[in-house]
Amino acid sequence: MGQKQQPTADPISEPKKRRRVGFSNIDVGIEANQCILIYLVSSKEEVGASHSFRISPVDLNGFFDEDGKIYGYNGLKITIWVSSVSFHAFADIKFQSTSDGGKGITDLKSSLQRIFADTLVDNKDDFLQTFSTESHFVRSIISDGEILQHKTSNGHVDSNNHLGTATSDVEVVRMVIGNTAAGHLYSRLVPLVLLLIDGSNPIDVDDPGWELYVLIQKKSDEHGDTQHKLLGFTAVYRFYHYPDSTRLRLSQILVLPPYQHKGYGGHLVEVLSNVAILEDVYDLTVEEPLDYFQHVRTSIDIKRLLLFAPIQDAVNSTVSYLKQGKLSKKTHVPCFNPPVSAVEDVRKTLKINRKQFLQCWEVLIYLGLDPVDKYMEDFVAIISSRVKADVLGKDSGSSGKQVVEVPSDYNPEMSFVMFRSQDSEAARVWMDENQTNQEEQLQQLVDERVKEIKLIAQKVHHV
Repeated sequence: MGQKQQPTADPISEPKKRRRVGFSNIDVGIEANQCILIYLVSSKEEVGASHSFRISPVDLNGFFDEDGKIYGYNGLKITIWVSSVSFHAFADIKFQSTSDGGKGITDLKSSLQRIFADTLVDNKDDFLQTFSTESHFVRSIISDGEILQHKTSNGHVDSNNHLGTATSDVEVVRMVIGNTAAGHLYSRLVPLVLLLIDGSNPIDVDDPGWELYVLIQKKSDEHGDTQHKLLGFTAVYRFYHYPDSTRLRLSQILVLPPYQHKGYGGHLVEVLSNVAILEDVYDLTVEEPLDYFQHVRTSIDIKRLLLFAPIQDAVNSTVSYLKQGKLSKKTHVPCFNPPVSAVEDVRKTLKINRKQFLQCWEVLIYLGLDPVDKYMEDFVAIISSRVKADVLGKDSGSSGKQVVEVPSDYNPEMSFVMFRSQDSEAARVWMDENQTNQEEQLQQLVDERVKEIKLIAQKVHHV
């Protein structure tokens, strides 16, 4: 009986086939900064127009999960329009497809609401409608505010409270945040605060200690109706100062991007300075000022200090001593701080606090050195001495405060001891322990400070 033969397999000509395993593409996500564009628009015609004003946020990534990325979208593009009339916003979200690549699919609506909250409008037609239905939003909100100062189009300022002229087109209005209207306005402005002020957090709209100073431009439209355009604002907190005074602290200041670099921020600072003087507060301070704002602030204060007679003798005396010379050759160079009486006179009269006056003092000395090039080496020497004292705590002549945590069964956030040190430890900056690197870092700080002084002096001279 015949047996069916099995074919003999050739291991060389017929290798074993391996199973292929497919892996889905891992979703690496896209940074929010790369797929989101934001525009500030003043009319419905500007929505989607090529000439719309695009704003550059500080950082959008921080509003999207832990790593600042958006997951699950292919070809994602988000365009957001923010109305400068009602401060509502609309987000146009477009993408080719969605898929879960291992990180889930980002909930875009909830992420955007972290920024825009209730100002975010779901429907585009409803958003466009707000340009007409809320065209008088700003005017109605500020109607109960206190007009502090007018500035006409030719730059003339009328500093008398409550007094304006028919030609005034820019005014500053003060509102107490505890007021419902003021709180409502600030709530609409919060998204811009988060987007444009680095490291900012919304203020408490229920705390009557907060005051809102709003910069408004009034213009007539083609129908002869007066429109109120919000150019910027500053949020200020009024602290109690023992025994019977108050202090003003500027916490937030923002000029809307289309109106920046036109002097409006400086105008707001000037108004606040006038308020501090007229209301005889203890002083005016600024919470963690950014470099550019500090430049504007100091330039304004320098102009005021140049006209302040009580300190001129102290400035002239310091300049004369400096001109005697060759301080840079000495082993020990003094810091040339202003006399205590000058510091107090400036605080009492101009409401400039001590820390700010010390910044201005160096600029005043620089302005007094004529010709400045002849004395520049010695001037840099005193700046270097002051920077070294501030950073290393040597020969600073001042003491600092420290907060030290202590163990306690009570609330850990409430358990601490504050004491005043004798070597300005609180003012120190962490420096490299290597001597060479430390000297390089100190020199860099000195160079930056001298450059800043020169820029401020140049700005003051051109005014």
